[in-house]
Amino acid sequence: MTLLVVEGLSKRFGAMVAVDRVGFTLAAGEMLALIGPNGAGKTTCFNLLNGQLRPDAGRVTLEGVSLVGLTPRRIWRLGVGRTFQVPAAFASMTACENLQVVLLSHHRRAFRVWRSTRSWYAADALALLERVGVAHVADQRCGTLAYGDLKRVELALALAGRPRLLLMDEPTAGMAPADRQALIALTRALVRERGLAAVFIEHDMDVVFGHADRIIVLDHGRILADGSPAAVRDDAQVRAVYLGTSPGGRGQ
Repeated sequence: MTLLVVEGLSKRFGAMVAVDRVGFTLAAGEMLALIGPNGAGKTTCFNLLNGQLRPDAGRVTLEGVSLVGLTPRRIWRLGVGRTFQVPAAFASMTACENLQVVLLSHHRRAFRVWRSTRSWYAADALALLERVGVAHVADQRCGTLAYGDLKRVELALALAGRPRLLLMDEPTAGMAPADRQALIALTRALVRERGLAAVFIEHDMDVVFGHADRIIVLDHGRILADGSPAAVRDDAQVRAVYLGTSPGGRGQ
């Protein structure tokens, strides 16, 4: 089942074209990696999908509902979760409390946040932490967590809104190689288990080619390649851009 449809998505910043007529579809249960050289338009594309930027042209629909022009909060309520390259959890709150705040908002009880959240959705919060493998840090402040644990907590925060589409901006950045593989393997399992679709930006090619179902390569805001990991790996243009040997090409 197709969840996400992107058609002719474009964004300019003055004379610079950051995203140029990008289009793709994404099905439930599919993991799509978005890769490309620095400045290729990956993060801008993400910001267009979740409402932080408004496109100059193009359409974005999630299960038939247009997302263009909606606020990030509205898009989140429609089923789009996001993680960030730099984790955004409240450092002074425990992992469990962070999740309870998101769950309060998801269940439209955010007006109660001024009260103690200790008794609100605690069991649901703990279940999410357990599912991502960090139940043992439930009562620890996020500012004290090991980086790999914090990345897993952020994944749980994204899942707390029960998304249909998960956007992950460099989810393994700053992690040790073994932790990177474990986190993406966990994400892949959750995508299958929950029938989600996921788009992730990633610079670690072992992670990308080891776990993505499909890869889109951007260069200068345009789609250079879109296909299976094997097809993208064998694409001469992709190799040239990453090696910096094409006209105007740039390396990693």
